[in-house]
Amino acid sequence: MSEPIEQTNRTLVEEKSRQVTQPKRRAWLAAVLVLLITAALLVPLWLRQKQGPAAPGFAGPGGPPGAGLGGPNAATPIETATVQTEPMSVFIDAIGTVTPERTASIYSQVSGQLLAVNYTEGQIVKQGQSLIEVDPRPYQALLDQARGALARDRSLLHQAQVNAKRYEDALKRNAIAQQTLFDQQATVEQYQGTIQNDEGSVKYYEVQLGYCHIVAPFTGRIGLRLVDPGNTIFSGASNTLAVITQLDPITVVFSIPEDDVQRVQNQLRRAHTMKVNLFDRAQNHEIAAGSLLAFDNQIDTTTGTVKFRARFRNPNGSLFPNQFVNARLLVDTLPAAQVLPTSVIQYNGQQAFVYVVDRASNTVHLQNVTVTNEANDESAVQGLAQGTLVASSNFDRLQDGAKVMLAGRGTPPFGPGGSGPGGPPAAGGKPAGPGEPPPTNRKPGNLTGASR
Repeated sequence: MSEPIEQTNRTLVEEKSRQVTQPKRRAWLAAVLVLLITAALLVPLWLRQKQGPAAPGFAGPGGPPGAGLGGPNAATPIETATVQTEPMSVFIDAIGTVTPERTASIYSQVSGQLLAVNYTEGQIVKQGQSLIEVDPRPYQALLDQARGALARDRSLLHQAQVNAKRYEDALKRNAIAQQTLFDQQATVEQYQGTIQNDEGSVKYYEVQLGYCHIVAPFTGRIGLRLVDPGNTIFSGASNTLAVITQLDPITVVFSIPEDDVQRVQNQLRRAHTMKVNLFDRAQNHEIAAGSLLAFDNQIDTTTGTVKFRARFRNPNGSLFPNQFVNARLLVDTLPAAQVLPTSVIQYNGQQAFVYVVDRASNTVHLQNVTVTNEANDESAVQGLAQGTLVASSNFDRLQDGAKVMLAGRGTPPFGPGGSGPGGPPAAGGKPAGPGEPPPTNRKPGNLTGASR
């Protein structure tokens, strides 16, 4: 009996020993894991210190300014652009809507059964082309009736006129009383009035009969079919039978600010016409070229703009009604503008500036300029002379008086505005002072568009 007791005690001791050993083993594993993580973090730092600091005068990709080739005082490699004197056209850009010169909604002016639809949906129809046929038989019968009444009354008028002539001869022989002649002459006049009434009835029914043959009022594109043969249509109903829009020529309506209206009026007085170009949504491809047709007689007080209408030839149908386009109105031409690539112009707040290169000292100095016009990639500026050399890259490394090295003279330049090979683009040129926003090449606002 003592042996089972001893075996039980031995089992209890072993279980207590395992319970005490397991927490110690877990703590040891946690300590080893912490040591491995620490070693993984410290080994790269130790290897970097063992290799020593980077060679002086070179900054890696995206390095800070002044740490480029040759150290803090080394020349910064740049690319350059030259101020050119060229004629530049001044444009006003606006978003326009293509609007047909004429749009016709076709309604029925007579009542009757619709016999035929003689057009195809989306078809280009010619002026006078048959579109819809309404049952003409009732109106043909009324026209025949009116013509019969006219023929009868004309015969009666002829008879009355013959009698009046005979009475005149009889009165000369004193064969009848004068009152008889007067009565016959009145009868003739009555028949003349009846004939006029009959002729009016004939013309009216001829018009009604013509309404049974609905034709295109002008050449244009017809829309989707809105009625089917076999239906009965009614005169004066609000249901549209067809819609036709004229496509060639076609117009575009756009709005310009009220501040530019005077310039447009002055140009119209001098040239009597103004060119308008249309571009696609991305403004990469010209769609059409036309001329200014008219403008509204009042300013829209809600937007401060005036509506203008320009006319364009549209033989291939590239302009579609209600299409949105970019309109460019030619306002003036600068005969000798100082032109620079737009990318070389930097902005510090509202002030535009460039870095002018001094070839004698291989330095740059900051020059404020005024942008008068701009195109997609070119700008007209004031404050620079023709042939002036300006920096066009590495703006984040430049400041007033900085030494530079022109591209192609021993050192390839970094990317435009970058701080190292593959570095990020620059945020601007002129260093910002305390409390000032950093300079940028982003324009502070929209300027009047221009193009050579």
